[in-house]
Amino acid sequence: MGVSAAGKTTVGRAASALTGVTFLDADDRHPPQNIAKMAAGIALDDADRAPWLDAVGTALRDERPCIMACSALRRSYRDRLRELAPHTVFALLQLPRAELERRIAARTDHFMPAGLLDSQLATLEPPGTDEEVVVLDATRSIDELAAAVAALLAPQVD
Repeated sequence: MGVSAAGKTTVGRAASALTGVTFLDADDRHPPQNIAKMAAGIALDDADRAPWLDAVGTALRDERPCIMACSALRRSYRDRLRELAPHTVFALLQLPRAELERRIAARTDHFMPAGLLDSQLATLEPPGTDEEVVVLDATRSIDELAAAVAALLAPQVD
């Protein structure tokens, strides 16, 4: 989990390769109108996110075990995902703003424009102490981060 350009997809794919567990991207579950809205630089609201969260939560439940790249920025979003898929464990990829800006500027293949970073950072609610969220320093190497995510799957993959 994390804001755009935190490395969710890259780390998720690498962890999937390490574990052999299916990788899924929550971006693939957005309806076309959400993609169009974000591509136009318009932040999604909770009404936009509701069906998307349900689709993500259903995939987490039905594709278990899996690794899902998903922003899950608010506590209420994470709670909804846990309602649908109680086994879900979150790993927050945390990066300094300057590095996020650098990564977004370097992207050529993503619908999320740099102008929505402020909105994402404002929406991000740090995990509560009662949440099962592992916070990872995303300045670490992809291999290190993938190994950390893979370790979270150990109890679920037998």
